[in-house]
Amino acid sequence: MADDAASFTGSIPQYYDQGLGPVIFAGYAADMAQRVAAGRPARVLETAAGTGIVTRKLRDALSPNAKLTATDLNPPMLDLARAKFRPGEQVSFQPADATALPFADASFDAIVCQFGLMFFPDKAASFSEARRALAPGGRYVLSVWDSHRHNPFGRIAHEMAGRLFPVDPPQFYNVPFSCHQIDPIKELLITAGFDRIDIAVIRQERELPDIANFARAAVYGNPLIDQVRERGGVDPDRIVDALAQEFRREFGDDPGRMPLQAIVFSAVKR
Repeated sequence: MADDAASFTGSIPQYYDQGLGPVIFAGYAADMAQRVAAGRPARVLETAAGTGIVTRKLRDALSPNAKLTATDLNPPMLDLARAKFRPGEQVSFQPADATALPFADASFDAIVCQFGLMFFPDKAASFSEARRALAPGGRYVLSVWDSHRHNPFGRIAHEMAGRLFPVDPPQFYNVPFSCHQIDPIKELLITAGFDRIDIAVIRQERELPDIANFARAAVYGNPLIDQVRERGGVDPDRIVDALAQEFRREFGDDPGRMPLQAIVFSAVKR
């Protein structure tokens, strides 16, 4: 499991949520929630919900009467997500595989997936399952990261891991940025039975108030830490220090300024 890029367990969820969440996920989560809420769906499913960063934004943006279901493959991530909600809020959580959803046909008016597609082993199956679980006319909104070129933090982290492990470099930081080509995703959506496909490239710039903290989360807040420990021979904190130095060089010292770029797809079940 050490090289399983989709295994977010152990202490990873805390670093992911607290160190990476406010910097790279929260801004896109707010955008995603507004896009979904604009359609006024009554039943919403989120796949790959992680620690509930999008879930929280969705619950705040949706109608109070809308029902929201958040799912993720990793129960430890959902445990953190649950803690962000008060008793009585219209949100439920359950572990689920996005390529084999445990819901009846036509159960939802909208399905949301922020930065999850890259981790699905069968992307075509995930699109087919999303279409099956949507009611006719329902909307699927998903996002992926653009390439390393437009997200330099990912490029830097990948290159740093390669320098420290030249024989068998950890590959985690290739995975989140592996779906930046638009046409293959568009064709998979069409094949699955979606139309009215809209595509938006969204660039953001985020402040890095504490680069050392962000560098630590970039190592400990995802399966890179498992890949490093499996290989051995390099103290993970050495990677953190080297990464912080590179981030300061690229983005400036506290506070730094970092560009991000994502691609958002919206498609309707025909």
